[in-house]
Amino acid sequence: MTTTIKACIFDLDGVIVDTAVYHYKAWKRLANELGFDFTEHQNEQLKGVSRTRSLELILGWGGVTKTAEEQVELATRKNNWYVEMINQMTPAEILPGAKEFLEACRNTGLKTALGSASKNSMTILNKVGIANLFDAIVDGNHVTTPKPDPEVFLKGAEALGVAPAECVVFEDAIAGVQAAKNGGMKAVGIGSPDVLTEADLVVSGLDKVTIETIKEL
Repeated sequence: MTTTIKACIFDLDGVIVDTAVYHYKAWKRLANELGFDFTEHQNEQLKGVSRTRSLELILGWGGVTKTAEEQVELATRKNNWYVEMINQMTPAEILPGAKEFLEACRNTGLKTALGSASKNSMTILNKVGIANLFDAIVDGNHVTTPKPDPEVFLKGAEALGVAPAECVVFEDAIAGVQAAKNGGMKAVGIGSPDVLTEADLVVSGLDKVTIETIKEL
């Protein structure tokens, strides 16, 4: 028995837009103010990691100890810088093929949802001009458990009124692919097949995938 795919759920960062550079710049600024440096290699290790946990890792790398209250203040400062940067985003920052694929989904009757840990997703979608291409948006303001827990994707399916088995998730992080599989969904990895080994299909970007490919999953 084959299940018909009725919906596509997209992670935001690394799939639709690449805001990792802004996270990196904000964390680096914070590290520098605390008297140490923060590298791009270290930044890679923060993919899909919460803001609080990211700060703990960075302080550990820098050998800096802060109280719980100070950590809250530092995380807030970093986020304020990040928000300032994403408020300058433009439609030119949508990753290749993302807008076209979202439009194709809608034109063929597939429902679309965003499933992101970001609490700033609406700001980003509005700045790049594609908020209207999603039927539902589930982000860090709506979920309590991080990926690989499937909560964000299950809530996305629920908001769209479709069964998890009828959804395909697009993710660039290992934890995100695992979250999709944990929720009983198909997963398309955006990135390297060597890294995203659990995905049903791996492509380099949404410009490399078609509606036909999705329906064949």
